[in-house]
Amino acid sequence: MTEEAETKVEAAVPDAPVRIETVHTSNSLPEDEVARITADLIGALKTVYDPEIPVDIYELGLVYKVDLDDNRNLTIDMTLTAPGCPVAGEMPGWVQNAASAVEGIQDVTVNMVFDPLWTPDRMSEEAQVALNWW
Repeated sequence: MTEEAETKVEAAVPDAPVRIETVHTSNSLPEDEVARITADLIGALKTVYDPEIPVDIYELGLVYKVDLDDNRNLTIDMTLTAPGCPVAGEMPGWVQNAASAVEGIQDVTVNMVFDPLWTPDRMSEEAQVALNWW
């Protein structure tokens, strides 16, 4: 029987607005591979922008949680700046496409969540500067 374990990897981006936790439930994925996937995923998420805001979803702090299982399937919990966002129906597909491009990822599920609600304090300093928000 395999002992369950959690591996948590902090985002490899300085001043990240949120830590992305990559979790797997057994020790079958090497830590260096989890770290590479995490760094590549952050890069992929930084290519997705809310069309009304000139900042990527990662720096805005819209990504709440990322789980990676032993079969290299990702589950991403994310939110929007407002529940009535005009791209609410399209954004999960954009995120799914970006994350699917990461080498080694098999499948991606994107869950839109609104608990907790997004607030501007989730933005990174980079996002605050880009939006003149200080």
